[in-house]
Amino acid sequence: MLEFAKAGIYCPAGDFYIDPWYPVPRAIITHAHSDHARPGHSYYLAHEHSAAALRLRLGAHIDLRTVAYGQVFYKNGVKLSLHPAGHIWGAAQVRVEHRGQVWVVSGDYKLEADGMGPAFEPVRCHTFVTESTFGLPVFKWKPQAVVYQEINEWVVRNQAQGLSSVLLGYSLGKAQRLHRALDPSLGPVYGHGAIVNTHEALLAAGLDLPPLRPVTPALTKKELTGSLVLAPPSVQNSTWLNRFGPYAIGVASGWMNLRGNKRRQAADRGFVLSDHADWPDLLAAIAATGAERVLVTHGYTDIFSRFLREQGLDAQAVETLFEGEVADKEETKAEAPTPG
Repeated sequence: MLEFAKAGIYCPAGDFYIDPWYPVPRAIITHAHSDHARPGHSYYLAHEHSAAALRLRLGAHIDLRTVAYGQVFYKNGVKLSLHPAGHIWGAAQVRVEHRGQVWVVSGDYKLEADGMGPAFEPVRCHTFVTESTFGLPVFKWKPQAVVYQEINEWVVRNQAQGLSSVLLGYSLGKAQRLHRALDPSLGPVYGHGAIVNTHEALLAAGLDLPPLRPVTPALTKKELTGSLVLAPPSVQNSTWLNRFGPYAIGVASGWMNLRGNKRRQAADRGFVLSDHADWPDLLAAIAATGAERVLVTHGYTDIFSRFLREQGLDAQAVETLFEGEVADKEETKAEAPTPG
């Protein structure tokens, strides 16, 4: 029913693509990260909560239609609906049904609810298209409440030493989770322009977020010394950081689970926090779909699909241009920051 064509995942019967990587006439978008939502399509369809981020990143005047979770619509007789993926605000799985066959394209997903939208919803299907960004047994996340406590304790220690705390995470998804996790008694939170832009767009779209102060040239170094700052990974090793006086850098990423990644990223502290499913949750999600066939699109595709075959599933790796958290870390490079 779906095929992996040159431009992306294509449905011939419905004549549409899902998260295409080259310009096409009709694109259904799972979420607004740049490796899934690319510019140049003639027509976009996505979940209603993705609209603000899509317009921020792709332009205010894109031809975009939005639908709610569970709302059924049709393309040339093909039945479609979007279902919660739990990845970021507005992320969706795409259910495609035609002639008795059901496929689900999951995009990116995680199972642990983060309070910023509905949790991942298992959708029964015959074929499940899954990521495997963290598709190795070594990747197993702590409960996010534990990680949040670690972050707040790190900030307290930094403040006691007169250090600013600079938390790095991509601007759509990770930054909002970090922001909501921070103890408000620790003081005001400042944001890099790319994160502030995203913050304001999501606030306007209805997401409940705490106050965020933009970093502007009007702020003095004295005002910012000892501050708490959210910034994208692209600021690392840049002069932008100099305004905060002595500082410590914390990186929030699933890749911090691997020994040595904190050192390689020149971070003072790594926090294992990801918007993607870990190994146990990848397996749980697949089992919950009841799918007999699993197609693995990005991540540790060969290893993960081989393991699934050993468990008796019809599984194979497929080649795509999706990149998972590697791409998410670089989300802000193409965004125009506010002054400062």
